[in-house]
Amino acid sequence: MIDKFGKAFLTMFGIGYFKYAPGTAASIVTCLIYFLIAGRLNFTYVIIFLIVLSLYSIILIDKIYKKKDAKEIVIDEFIGQSIPFVFISFFLNFTKVGGSAIFDAIIFTGYIEITLASLFFFRIFDILKPFPINLIDKKIKNGFGVVFDDIVAGILAGISVCIYLYFPYLWI
Repeated sequence: MIDKFGKAFLTMFGIGYFKYAPGTAASIVTCLIYFLIAGRLNFTYVIIFLIVLSLYSIILIDKIYKKKDAKEIVIDEFIGQSIPFVFISFFLNFTKVGGSAIFDAIIFTGYIEITLASLFFFRIFDILKPFPINLIDKKIKNGFGVVFDDIVAGILAGISVCIYLYFPYLWI
């Protein structure tokens, strides 16, 4: 019973079994979830949720899977793709430009652009695996490595999205 739920959980309830690009599909679903709940997130709760989710995922991966980075495991994509949204929430709530938050200037279309930028940057880092992601991917062959390389990709994507958001305001 636990193994069945565990596999369903780790595959994001079947997304990991998609024939083509299950990781990208999981990232797209994650972006859609965050897009739909944007503005209703508590920064602290999201971080706590992601930490608990990461720990639970690591334990399940080590318990259920013998092949550590099986392609059907996509919960790590959910965790990694969530991180840019944490960065965006922090950035938009605390960055001031000309006395008002950038968040005030972003309308519906702007949030679509930010969501797509988040997806783009995360997938680039997750697929290309630049340093230090490639090191983690090659050296750590357990549940921690499966999740941690996506966490680092998410952090790099979050930084990239924040630079992307801030760049137009550098010229003001």
